[in-house]
Amino acid sequence: MLIADDLDQLLDILPHFVRYPLELHPNRKNLIEVVMDLGRRPEARFPEGPEYLSTQTVSWYDLDYSIKRVGNFSGDNRSGIERTLHRISSIRNRQGNIIGLTCRVGRAIFGTISIIRDLLETGQSILLLGKPGVGKTTAIREIARVLADEMEKRVVIIDTSNEIAGDGDIPHPAIGRARRMQVACPEQQHQVMIEAVENHMPEVIIIDEIGTELESLAARTIAERGVQLVGTAHGNYLESLVKNPMLSDLVGGIQYVTLGDDEAKRRGTQKSVLERKAPPAFQIAIEIHERDNWVIHEKVDETVDQILQGYHFFIQRRIIVNNAVNILCENTVSDPAQLKKKKKTIIADAQDLEFINKSTSNIIAKDVQKISSIQKSQNKLNSTFQKHLLIYPYGLNFQELDVVINMLQLPLSLCREIGKADVILALRSNLKLNSKLRQIARTRRITIYAIHTSTVPQITRALKKMLEINSVAFIRWSEFCSGKTIEQKAALNEAKWAIEKIVIAKKQPVELLSCLADARKIQHELVRFYNLRARSLGEEPYRRLRIYPE
Repeated sequence: MLIADDLDQLLDILPHFVRYPLELHPNRKNLIEVVMDLGRRPEARFPEGPEYLSTQTVSWYDLDYSIKRVGNFSGDNRSGIERTLHRISSIRNRQGNIIGLTCRVGRAIFGTISIIRDLLETGQSILLLGKPGVGKTTAIREIARVLADEMEKRVVIIDTSNEIAGDGDIPHPAIGRARRMQVACPEQQHQVMIEAVENHMPEVIIIDEIGTELESLAARTIAERGVQLVGTAHGNYLESLVKNPMLSDLVGGIQYVTLGDDEAKRRGTQKSVLERKAPPAFQIAIEIHERDNWVIHEKVDETVDQILQGYHFFIQRRIIVNNAVNILCENTVSDPAQLKKKKKTIIADAQDLEFINKSTSNIIAKDVQKISSIQKSQNKLNSTFQKHLLIYPYGLNFQELDVVINMLQLPLSLCREIGKADVILALRSNLKLNSKLRQIARTRRITIYAIHTSTVPQITRALKKMLEINSVAFIRWSEFCSGKTIEQKAALNEAKWAIEKIVIAKKQPVELLSCLADARKIQHELVRFYNLRARSLGEEPYRRLRIYPE
């Protein structure tokens, strides 16, 4: 990996008492930026943290010394040093005078995009996400060089602040044969994007820092004309971009859709749901968490749909270790705060259960027999992974619930802290009055079961329903998927959600997507674990599984 930073040219614009300590600094190759504020000591920032460079404070003369040695500051208060990649940003007072400078070191790092070289060859549009300073601009600079020189494509860079190709009329050699269009002021970036397509016939357009609604609209227009896009946007995760009203159009946009009664009942959702509005402008999204730790979303449309529906999904993480790219597959969600709770929030009304017109003792006896058969099937398949489901009772007698659980010998436990609970059992009348409880359950992805009265038959039916819907909670899903290939994990994930959302919740049969024989085999095992039945239909290679309700 070759690094070119032209650091000496940046140090030349600094006052002597700032430049001299940096010239002798042992860690100068890792310098991120130099900060000079009026009346304060100059500061250097490294990956390990900031440190002062001198005991002398910065004066008006020192700021003027540096300002005269850089180019003119544009409308976004940025400037640069000609034929370098360094960026000089200014802070002004109310009168418009510069009272502070941030001198960021620009480096051309050749070889940084080896981690995603295969994605560039697909010809699809790529969006890079990450917090400031993580290396997005460095990455797209190298992407521009690879596309222009090695893949011989017509590449045009929309360089708003001259940060990609450097300051001055002659672009930096780090972009290779790619052409650069400068933007007079940031407000005109979307116009220059359209102009590049209309006037210069590019195959690829590179855009840095898409940040406004007009720029998002221009990116969508360019994508619809068949031009490959490579751009960056601020945001740590894809989900944060989906929730950003100005930038959500980059990944298709979102809209509220009102469903009919039948469709809402079939989906098991509310009548007003969020859905993706249009195809995304970028087909691939990359989250740059660290310089050597990237998360890849190769199908942005499918990932956005899963985010809006609240599902968890598989992500692809690429890590560079000793110049080798390691690819990992993780079963997670885009927001790490949701990793602790992956369960759905369902309000299950116990009134929908069919009442059996028999005595209480007969109802309990029948339920005990049914639950015992479920337990035996689960123990036979996955006895090593069994654990108790934790219930948080709200508005119910704790001792009475405990007696019912012990009498029926169910693998359930009661807890007094909602943060530790897997499910919530509550009286419907109390639940309506407590919006805070519903909010906590929605945030923590905890299922709520509501019953009308605290009678033994209704409690028994609710506990039985918990065991049916949450039967997968008896195992650790990661251990159940251990040793499986990516295709097998995807088949398991599809079967799990089909069983829980359609077969068990709606009592309807469902057909899965066609898959290979080994994937169908583990799907059959999962169906037996839920105490359901299934059969294979169709001819190879389109043979698929059909799962039937109990």
